[in-house]
Amino acid sequence: MSKELSTDQVAYAKGLIEKSQSAMEKIADYTQEKVDRLCQAVGWAISNEITFTRLAQMGVTESGIGDFEGRPNKRFKVHGVLRDCLRQKSVGVIEEIPEKGLVKYAKPAGVVVSLVPTTNPAMTPATTAVFAVKAKDGVIFCPHPRAKKTIRQTVQVLRDALEKQGAPPDLFQCVEQPSFALTHELMARCDLVMATGGPAMVKAAYSSGTPAFGVGAGNATIIIDETADIETAANYVKTSKMNDNGSGCSADGNVLVADQIYDKFLIALQNEGGYLATDSDKAKLLETMWDSQGHRTIDTVACPARQIAERAGFDLPSDKQFIAVKQKEVGPQHRFCGEKLSPVLAIYKFSNFQKALEMMQGIFRVGGRGHSCSIYSHDDEHIHLLASSAPVSRIMVRQPTSLANSGSFTNGMPMTASLGCGILGNNITNENIHLKHYLNVTWVSRPIPEDRPAEKELFGDFYQTEVF
Repeated sequence: MSKELSTDQVAYAKGLIEKSQSAMEKIADYTQEKVDRLCQAVGWAISNEITFTRLAQMGVTESGIGDFEGRPNKRFKVHGVLRDCLRQKSVGVIEEIPEKGLVKYAKPAGVVVSLVPTTNPAMTPATTAVFAVKAKDGVIFCPHPRAKKTIRQTVQVLRDALEKQGAPPDLFQCVEQPSFALTHELMARCDLVMATGGPAMVKAAYSSGTPAFGVGAGNATIIIDETADIETAANYVKTSKMNDNGSGCSADGNVLVADQIYDKFLIALQNEGGYLATDSDKAKLLETMWDSQGHRTIDTVACPARQIAERAGFDLPSDKQFIAVKQKEVGPQHRFCGEKLSPVLAIYKFSNFQKALEMMQGIFRVGGRGHSCSIYSHDDEHIHLLASSAPVSRIMVRQPTSLANSGSFTNGMPMTASLGCGILGNNITNENIHLKHYLNVTWVSRPIPEDRPAEKELFGDFYQTEVF
């Protein structure tokens, strides 16, 4: 028993787990068809335009961060998750490989504890719910305190959808009064933890003794070479940077531009609504966005650019929506190299592609290893060189990073609200967290004709070499 929890709180945690287990038992015999119909019902209930808009905007109002007008568009991510889930099997036999004698059977992972971040209080529970229903899992949502009302209402919509279909609403439960100690107790008692949140909660998930999928910090770095379509690249950088006021870990943070097109790109970026900060503006931003210890100031995270500029003490023209800061140096002492979580980005110039790769490596040593980067290029060799050297789990080619790396309708990435960052980011997986991560899979193996290569084939030129 945790020393920080009362007997009643421990009983509360135990009760949530038991309710979840009981609910799972009631749907254990659901067929694939019945599960898929329930996924559709839950998906529609939460992602229809009216409901999701209400919840998304409620989250912005409650937390004080994010884009009030733009965040409702995240409902389309739920559509993508549902699309992916409906195209996959999750009940009984899900895959057969006759030539290997293998058959795979899916089973629920069990009771999932989902840590919900303040940046996505509607989308994270919505996508998690679709995955969980598909896998026949139960979920206990642990809300970030700054967005707990929105998260509770979101979970209630999900519970109502289950009940209308005759399914047990306790498949989805929400902690009423969240605390670190209670969350830790639940993580220790459940079967699986989905940790979408800050580094402290992810670390706690990994130390809970329960299998956990966590996410890493972002610091998306973009390379734009001399072959890029300048106007398209500028538009996509703006689109990615402005997504939910740059609140996501995938928002463009650092843009490295080839010197041949640097001046033209700056013009294009300004035409897209970017404000090129002066040296004085940059100094003021530095003092405003970070405290004396180098920590991001919470009152400038995911705020509109105009609000950040006002707090910094300079005026943003009425036609400007995001801020670009010229940067030359790379290193931990240069704070604009790090994750900014706002409509502010750093612009660098490189003289050749090798230099771009070196700058990229330096930036990721500051922060964001394992997460994402992008490249705007039509040079396949440049794309290959980046993919071969970038310490990231995903690279987007000619796509707006924050809209594409978690899956989009114009690429093949699995749709998700959670991005694993692999060993580089201190995570267990570098995949987009999707349906497979919510399932247990049993492999059944039958005998096949012997597949034993001759030793000469195995060892090649080393076979029969004299051994001393």
